[in-house]
Amino acid sequence: MMTDIEIAKSVKLKNIQLIAEKLGVSDDYIEPYGKFKAKITEEPTRFLNGKLVLVTAINPTPFGEGKTTISIGLADGMSRLGKNVSLALREPSLGPVFGIKGGATGGGYSQIAPMEDINLHFTGDFHAITSANNLIASLIDNHIKQGNALDFDLKRIEWRRCIDLNDRALREIECGLGGKVNGIPRPDGFNITAASEIMATLCLSDNLIDLKTRIGNIVVGYNCCGNPILVSDLKGESAATILLKDAIYPNLVQTLEGTPAIIHGGPFANIAHGCNSIRATLLSMQYSDYTITEAGFGADLGAEKFFDIKCRCAGLNPNAVVLVVTVRALKHNGGFDKDRDESSLVSLKNGIVNLRGHLENLINVFNTKPIVAINKFKEDTTEEIDYIKAFVHELGVCACECECWALGGKGCEELALETIRIINETKPSLKFAYYLQETPEEKIRKVATKVYGASEVVFETTALQKLENLSKTKYADFPVCIAKTQYSFSQDPKLLGRPANFSFNIKDIQLRAGARFLVAIAGDIMLMPGLSKNPAAINMDIDKNGNIKGLF
Repeated sequence: MMTDIEIAKSVKLKNIQLIAEKLGVSDDYIEPYGKFKAKITEEPTRFLNGKLVLVTAINPTPFGEGKTTISIGLADGMSRLGKNVSLALREPSLGPVFGIKGGATGGGYSQIAPMEDINLHFTGDFHAITSANNLIASLIDNHIKQGNALDFDLKRIEWRRCIDLNDRALREIECGLGGKVNGIPRPDGFNITAASEIMATLCLSDNLIDLKTRIGNIVVGYNCCGNPILVSDLKGESAATILLKDAIYPNLVQTLEGTPAIIHGGPFANIAHGCNSIRATLLSMQYSDYTITEAGFGADLGAEKFFDIKCRCAGLNPNAVVLVVTVRALKHNGGFDKDRDESSLVSLKNGIVNLRGHLENLINVFNTKPIVAINKFKEDTTEEIDYIKAFVHELGVCACECECWALGGKGCEELALETIRIINETKPSLKFAYYLQETPEEKIRKVATKVYGASEVVFETTALQKLENLSKTKYADFPVCIAKTQYSFSQDPKLLGRPANFSFNIKDIQLRAGARFLVAIAGDIMLMPGLSKNPAAINMDIDKNGNIKGLF
């Protein structure tokens, strides 16, 4: 059996200018990065006729459940049916690529390409975001070194450096060695680039000037009187935006079957808002009758933030929602232990409450009509698949088997037909989990109780103090972005299935004034992941001709 990268290399890709022509983008707005990648420099319009399909999932196992694979397969399936369709997806982060999950370009015969380029440096967007973030950090430390005219309180500097790798040793550091040349000593730390405010801000910006304005509004710290200090106070917004002048343009690539794919931005959904850029989505909807997009991790994280943050910001109203499920994830949520359990159907029946919870949220909280996509693995039994189909049928939801990993778009034709049917028969009328006019505490409570199923929300002292301060500012009207584990509806990754009667604890509140949302930190979630005992990085290789092995 060929690996993902071997399959990707076996397919002859089309020149990117042919993909742009298929999408309908003029040569005037295409900047090629070699033969198979390009930037789209056109400013998107908001007068859109294209239909928008969100692909989300149940709570995953640590290996992911194939949302990107299904998204690509669905787009290719629609294309095989003669539909004008394109993808709008996120860029992979190097953290997961070299960590446990691998890349984010799909798998098998359902991939976007060139796979190795997209999973590695691509067109340099992540590097530009990292540089812009760290330029602001260097301006802060230089300002303090040069006399601290803004009166920074060294204990209340909110801005952290970032790097696009998993590196737990950088979570908390001391920067500056003191003396005449080495900077003022102070506590600092790194976030992964995907969790940086620059990443979130770029993905939610309309254009370059909007991006510059948003960066200027970022709060980087507080002075000794407790007043906020902005990037604009440091006069750093223009320089940071200059570093992002090319990164703001979405990237055009293709699937292995030649379907156009617009890839841009890569925030994580467990520690950020988890969606590709608004510009990429609007461009895709501008040129295609159907746009397939995705939101990170489970629907409790990615879909909620897609609806409550991205759709609000961009004025989007999705026409259909596909919920990806795997037998292995349901069994995992049901406590399956392969060394102990003789029957996997018992754990499947126990774990299917996780699927019910996500379906009920999509239907009752957000007022969408979901379709279940069963991402089929070779070890799945007919009995298991049939049980899932019968279960969701009782809820009034259709389930489609998907074998796009093995068959490409052909393995998603049934899902494509069902998605088109839902779009044609349903008038979209998205509802949100909360109103922006509510207090930040109430917004957090509503997400935690209505979406997660918590019985109560407990705010720790630090969070309460910050919420009290924010309540007196314009930031109180921002949406909330809850950072928690992706493996459970709760903040505890060990509470699987559909937990109930649990307390949801908020440890901290972080302001993202550029992205225009508040981050609520729950549980032990980290903004800088660490590597596992056996990370993907140690199983990779490259030969003298530059051929890569072990990338997936």
